[in-house]
Amino acid sequence: MHILLTNDDGYNAPGIQTLYRVLKSQTNHDISIVAPEGQRSATGHSITLFQPLFLTQYNLGGQQKGYAISGTPSDCVKLAIQGGLVATPDLIISGINLGPNLGTDVFYSGTVSAAMEGVLLGIPALAVSLTSFDFMDFEPAATYLAEQLDFIVQHNKDGLMNINIPGKPLAEWRGVKVTRLGKAVYENVFERRVDPHGRTYFWQCGKLTQDRESDTDLRAIQEDFISITPMHSDLTDFAGVESWQTIFDSDKG
Repeated sequence: MHILLTNDDGYNAPGIQTLYRVLKSQTNHDISIVAPEGQRSATGHSITLFQPLFLTQYNLGGQQKGYAISGTPSDCVKLAIQGGLVATPDLIISGINLGPNLGTDVFYSGTVSAAMEGVLLGIPALAVSLTSFDFMDFEPAATYLAEQLDFIVQHNKDGLMNINIPGKPLAEWRGVKVTRLGKAVYENVFERRVDPHGRTYFWQCGKLTQDRESDTDLRAIQEDFISITPMHSDLTDFAGVESWQTIFDSDKG
């Protein structure tokens, strides 16, 4: 199997480099890396249209290459596959991200968007995150993924699995839960400031409030479980479609 690794933390980020090293040492899969040249967190599913994309090539050994791209995570996946940088992968893994990608935050996440780009191009994908900004030992998360990879791939034929792993030592993990996306709501505050040149700027910050429902990814991580959330690209509100069809059909009558 050929695996394409990408992320939104940058080519040299410890999460993706640890994952690459562990997968190479513990599996027999071919692995390529195409990732942003630097930090691209919270870029969502944006792509670059009005600027060139520059790349730096790395030799990963054998036939496999690594590329650091000047664009977004979604750019990386599109360029890797549609631009022919690497052979078409059988699986895309985006991560391991530093910090969580839970609940409605997935709409902003470059990590999840890169994985979703793979799904849009017909390739199954995993988005993997370590849910801490303080605990930075990626080894247990990478090892877990390597050990479970074939099992997960076998059952994830063409979709996206959003996997969040507790940002704690392995001994504190309590197991695995299959979850739905929770609701993460930020009470955003835009602090107004003035720079030394007299220009006004704003600094965004805020407090996160989370739902506590038992079947969500947010709750699973709060309780130290690995959260696995199946996702797909179709945002259609099918109940809404049926409702509006009824409304318009009755209006015609």
